[in-house]
Amino acid sequence: MTSTFLGLEIGRRGVQAHQQALHVTGHNLGNVATEGFSRQRVELGTVPPIYVPHLNRAETAGQIGQGTVVQRIERVRDELLDRRIVAQASGQGYWQMRDTYLHMMESIHMEPGGNSVRSKMDAFWDAWQELSTFPADLAPRSAVVERGKTLISGIQGQYHSLKALQEQADAEIEISVTQINDLTRDIASLNDRIVRAKAMGDSPNDLMDRRDLLVDKLSSIVEISIDTRDPDEYMIHTGGQILVQGSAARNFRLLHSGDEGYRQIFWQDTGALMRFERGSLGALLQMRDGTIAEEIRNLDGMTMNFVDLVNEIHRDAYGLNGTTGLNFFSEFPFVPNVNGNFDRTGGGEFDSSYVYRINGSQTLEMRSMPGLEGTMTLSGPTDDVQVQYYATDTVADIIGRINNSGAEIVAGLNRQGHISLKATTAATVDGIRENPDFVIRHVADDGHFLTGYAGLLGAGGVYDWNGPDAVADLRDGTSFAVAPISHPAGWIEVNAAILSDPRSVASGFGENGRTANPGNGDAAQAIASIRNNPVMVGRLSTFDDFFADAVARIAVLGEQSGRFLASENQIGRHLGDLRKSISGVNMDEELSNMLRYQQGYNASARFISTVNQMMDVLMRMGA
Repeated sequence: MTSTFLGLEIGRRGVQAHQQALHVTGHNLGNVATEGFSRQRVELGTVPPIYVPHLNRAETAGQIGQGTVVQRIERVRDELLDRRIVAQASGQGYWQMRDTYLHMMESIHMEPGGNSVRSKMDAFWDAWQELSTFPADLAPRSAVVERGKTLISGIQGQYHSLKALQEQADAEIEISVTQINDLTRDIASLNDRIVRAKAMGDSPNDLMDRRDLLVDKLSSIVEISIDTRDPDEYMIHTGGQILVQGSAARNFRLLHSGDEGYRQIFWQDTGALMRFERGSLGALLQMRDGTIAEEIRNLDGMTMNFVDLVNEIHRDAYGLNGTTGLNFFSEFPFVPNVNGNFDRTGGGEFDSSYVYRINGSQTLEMRSMPGLEGTMTLSGPTDDVQVQYYATDTVADIIGRINNSGAEIVAGLNRQGHISLKATTAATVDGIRENPDFVIRHVADDGHFLTGYAGLLGAGGVYDWNGPDAVADLRDGTSFAVAPISHPAGWIEVNAAILSDPRSVASGFGENGRTANPGNGDAAQAIASIRNNPVMVGRLSTFDDFFADAVARIAVLGEQSGRFLASENQIGRHLGDLRKSISGVNMDEELSNMLRYQQGYNASARFISTVNQMMDVLMRMGA
């Protein structure tokens, strides 16, 4: 027979179970505003009955129950939905960060507006046009100098703004890596505590909520994937490698590398370089080493070409005071050697030639047809680039083919009609500049276009920078310029000699070795014509094209990021709302549960009181 006190035990269990359920309900209500909290649900079950089927059981009418018990307290969570949110968060973080930086880049260009570099350059050309009309006056020369200073200030301002933005991205990369290391350590620590709690038979719901919240934050910084196949080893992967495995976490470290000295990310244990393509960190890396770096390279290229073209004309002209051979803008060569000789390897001897521009010695016409065939080999970002030309090509065709080849050398005809090869900025891979900027590394021609026809290469038909005095391989009569210091957009300035005496501003060309007539404005007109003439080497024709392309490029990138961000945000909101509907605390539902558990508690207490009264009657009968 059953115990006399079974009723009291059943009542006690009912009171305890409903009291615990009320505590869980209060825990849910108290954390309704807690970030990452998942509502918890009490699962009640029956205590195993006294009699179970076997041969020696007592003859009773069915099994005798022993009340209720809390079997487990589980958190309401959809793991498949969580995986979708983790996978989607990296895209949302990527486009959010990229959109922010693109908006800042748009503000740097200040287009359209009177303070943009384009408007200041327009004013500079206008001043030269005015000087060509009144070459004998001093006032137009002073205007040229002042507008030149304003233009330089604008170019330097844009460069320093882009550089500051690049450095800001670099600083945010450091912060992001620190956050990743902190998050992975915390997740690994939580993994250890969760495994220990589960080993004791507990349900560490709050710890798992905390871990999921940290995983969500981590997934917005870098792209990760979760592996829960082994319940004792919660794993996180990134880039195909393990980031967290159970209680062990791998960390990253930052090292300064490359010619810019920016931070690169390496694994702490293996020292291998790590690249991220998604998440806010991936966006920062791509903006710093890609989009912003490209804008700086474009600005440097435009600036160097602009300075070279203006100075080339200005050197050949005469000022009001009879001076000639003077650059309008100061040029600072990378090496002091007149032939560009440089010790690149640090061995104590010249081993390279740093030359920016090479001009041929023969006068060419764009529409003329050389009638030659051959293949030019030009240095490219990583490998040499082949450029073929045919007997039916015009000079314009060959120059266009060079400029569209993807080589880091571009071509054009200067004022004298001589072919001019100029080096561009070098490609950047993983934040490291592959080659020096504005250095012609290799030019070869197995035909006769660059040799006899253009008068640029010597009889060997090859120019290579790997050696001193490489200019000796050029044909007699050529001219060249030594490579400048990196980032000319940040250091160019108007020549100090011109600032001290505006009469040195050249306006006319001399004839037969004689100084220009004071009323000659041909040189000023030639400089003013740079504005619209097809002198911008590369795929862009004029300086106006450059600025239009730069503004359009950033605008398109900004529009693209805005569309993708809106799409990612919409998906993120949908998934977040869906998770809230499943895991979020519903006040009405919790209040309803509270009333239900309260009634169950009251009923169990009333049952205990009733059984107690029955036992009291029995006790009195026994007395």
